[in-house]
Amino acid sequence: MISSDRPARHRRTRITPVGRWTLGRLGEVGARRSLPAFALAAVLCTGACGAVPQTGAVSADGDRTGALSQPTPSGALAGREPMPSTAHGGSASDVFDPLPGLGLRTSHRIPADSEQVVVVTGEGKNSPRSHVVLYRKTASGWQGGATWPAHNALKGWTRDHRLDDLRSPVGVFTLSDAGGLRADPGSKLPYSRSGAFVAHGSGFAGEPLAGSFDYVIAIDYNHVKGTSPLDWGRPLGADKGGGIWLHVDHGGPTHACVSLAEEHMKELLRTLDPARHPVVVMGDSASLAE
Repeated sequence: MISSDRPARHRRTRITPVGRWTLGRLGEVGARRSLPAFALAAVLCTGACGAVPQTGAVSADGDRTGALSQPTPSGALAGREPMPSTAHGGSASDVFDPLPGLGLRTSHRIPADSEQVVVVTGEGKNSPRSHVVLYRKTASGWQGGATWPAHNALKGWTRDHRLDDLRSPVGVFTLSDAGGLRADPGSKLPYSRSGAFVAHGSGFAGEPLAGSFDYVIAIDYNHVKGTSPLDWGRPLGADKGGGIWLHVDHGGPTHACVSLAEEHMKELLRTLDPARHPVVVMGDSASLAE
């Protein structure tokens, strides 16, 4: 059953009462509309982060989108075109050493002012398994944290993500907004709590999805920065998917998101700081090494 609670408003969030996720599936309904409660329930039951919906259950997870710099229809900063310079006028490789596993082309897409980088490395182009490392820039250079196991989309990765293709997008994306079903654990990112962050039913491996959206961070791929993760605006158009989040792992492949353990999601929420311009670099290992 869907909670009637509406997403909490943050001082700079515009929130719709939509139930997110494979909001990629909602794209055809139109960008940034509000839905009545009965429509929200129907929408959430249509599918989810690789979910197999069950009768009477709500399953959610996502396919929503937004690029590194809004708007960037060409996807130049999302891993599809060269980025010869940063906001500071020099190439990224001029201002910091490449992070482990990242090639020059990928490194060039990381803004010069980014001091926190979440690197999601997939095991293979067609694999749903990956690992995550949070890097922080210090006076002595980049320092990486522990390696965390994670899941990505069922069919792996793509440089040209499309609605319902069951692949996670390869690229470099900002991390601007967070939220979840549970209370804010101390997030530095704007946090929107809402009863609409629900996930019932089963995933691709038959695992329960409950709790998957207790904590989420919107990946700015076709996501309107400065809005709740539940907002389903589509700057790049509905066919480019959306609702792609970092969220709590449910033990199996996702629809397009990246999922990791609850304790690691909490650590990201408490660590990622808008003042340090956090980004996520994500893709299969071969793509990231370019």
